[in-house]
Amino acid sequence: MAVILETERLVLRMPSQADFGAGWAEFHTDPECMRYLGGAMARSVAWRALAQVVGMWSLLGFGQFSAIEKATGRWVGRVGPWRPEGWPAPEVGWLFHRDAWGKGYATEAGRACLEHAFETLGWDFVGHMIHPDNLPSQAVAQRLGSRLVDMVTLPPPMDAAGPTQMWGQTAEDWRQSASSGALRSSASNA
Repeated sequence: MAVILETERLVLRMPSQADFGAGWAEFHTDPECMRYLGGAMARSVAWRALAQVVGMWSLLGFGQFSAIEKATGRWVGRVGPWRPEGWPAPEVGWLFHRDAWGKGYATEAGRACLEHAFETLGWDFVGHMIHPDNLPSQAVAQRLGSRLVDMVTLPPPMDAAGPTQMWGQTAEDWRQSASSGALRSSASNA
């Protein structure tokens, strides 16, 4: 089942092999982009990461989306539901190419993915696993209505980075924020 979400400036769709050369490999091999995500990967490992994300769609019926900029058609990041074995909680995460930073894409796409997780997937809680030094992602989580919930340890091999912050919110919190207009009116530059 192909799921496509659209925001004002982005199309969120299942990743494809074409994404690898369209920005995926460049993102995953960039030390600055991967600074809080375990470090830059070799291209071969970045390809396996793509296969892992696509595989989650086959196994669970959902997974992270490729974020495609509507104005240009270019791949700008990956975002969305993430629930690998041993993960501390169902997650909506965001990873954007350096060229997309500061445009509000993470908040825009994160909002659409939270709505999808709560309203379509039926999740009761969504977390965001964020490195303690990653202040921009913490700011995105706050704009999305999430709060710092706990310090967690991710499963191997991600545990090597040490304790990680788990930000998150319940479906009830999300619905209350959405109905009050708080999510639509929050400004964003992330």
